[in-house]
Amino acid sequence: MAISWFEEAKKFKSPVRVVTAILLRSRETQLAENRRLREELKQLNEQRERDAQQAKRQLQRMEELQRQCAELERQRDQALQSVNLPEDPPVATHGFRARLISLAVNLAKSVGFRGAVRVLELFFKWLGVDHKIPTRTTIRSWLQRLGIAELKQPLQPHEDLVVMLDHSNQIGTEKVLVALAVNASELPEPGTALTHEQVRVLEVKPGSSWKTEDMEQAYQELAEQHGVPRATLTDGAVELCEGAKCLETQRADTIRLRDFKHDAANVMKSLIGNDERFQEVNSQVGTTRSAIQQTELAHLTPPSAKPKARFMNLAATIRWMTLIVWLWKHPDAKAREGISDERMQAKLGWVQQYADDIAVWQECQEVVSASLTFINEQYLFRGASAALRTVIGDSLKHDKSKELAKRLIDFVHDSEQQLREGERLPMSTEILESSFGLYKQLERQHSKSGFTSLLA
Repeated sequence: MAISWFEEAKKFKSPVRVVTAILLRSRETQLAENRRLREELKQLNEQRERDAQQAKRQLQRMEELQRQCAELERQRDQALQSVNLPEDPPVATHGFRARLISLAVNLAKSVGFRGAVRVLELFFKWLGVDHKIPTRTTIRSWLQRLGIAELKQPLQPHEDLVVMLDHSNQIGTEKVLVALAVNASELPEPGTALTHEQVRVLEVKPGSSWKTEDMEQAYQELAEQHGVPRATLTDGAVELCEGAKCLETQRADTIRLRDFKHDAANVMKSLIGNDERFQEVNSQVGTTRSAIQQTELAHLTPPSAKPKARFMNLAATIRWMTLIVWLWKHPDAKAREGISDERMQAKLGWVQQYADDIAVWQECQEVVSASLTFINEQYLFRGASAALRTVIGDSLKHDKSKELAKRLIDFVHDSEQQLREGERLPMSTEILESSFGLYKQLERQHSKSGFTSLLA
């Protein structure tokens, strides 16, 4: 049977309105409690999410630290292990292996044979490597054998082969003939000079007689072994230049070129070398060097003049004279600190009276230097003389420098007439002169005692 709430309400002692109010308040209280609990649950969920994110970050950090710890342990273990040299394959029955032989030979080329041994000893000791080290005589033998093997390598025949030749002597009558080769088609791009890696040594031959007929024989042997070259390049020595004529009978288009630097030195000598005032300066320079090299003026000591090829190495002396003239005009210069005017006058005062001459010589040297750079980097080609004239410019002030420029340009013009259109050939033997220098560097002090067995 259904219950009537209206009938039941009549049984309440309190009025209906009071009961209704109580029930409404109870409902509101319950709703408020529900809202509070929901808000609290929301906050707890957000806190749980934050805690989960933090726990994830902490876990990643722990994993990173574990990786770092493992890497540090690996490095520690590696450091505690003995150092091992790189894998080095054996070479036939040699007691030393290929990489060490290569290292020793390259070191010797830079620091000499004894120096190479000392470097290897220091390096292996620093590494803590217990390894047998080759002696200087062993390294010397390796270098000689490598040189002989290089000379015996066949040269791929090329129609544009250019051979540079020159003699070098130390003491006595013996001279050594050296021939380098480069293919004209393999010259560096204009603006870049030849390097040692770009030339090939064809001949290293000592002898006590190098007359024209001896050179003819040498040229014939080179032609038989490597083919008749397109051009020979020499310093203008009669036996070198005339001897090359025999090649023209075997190849009609073979030409003979002369080194630009030697020609420039000859022109400088003809214009300046016979000048009495220049000869006076040369004498004074030698006297001054002896007079001040152990005094407070030692930093102003003139450079040592080379008795041979003086006019090929004149730039340093002219720079020194130009510096002294400048110091006289600038008494407050740092280089004159601690030097009284009286001492400056007594030891270097003579330079002032040649100031006008020095200006002429300096301009001549600038013409030579600019021309040498041009020939070394641009080479010889049809139109080279016109290009050289542009490089020198038309701002020269002195008659001697103008005459020098004219002769150099004429020399290049005459030389380029032998070339075909579009052809480019070297006209400088500086790479050959540099090779002689490398050999003397390898000889060290023995270069003053004559040629050694390194020529083998």
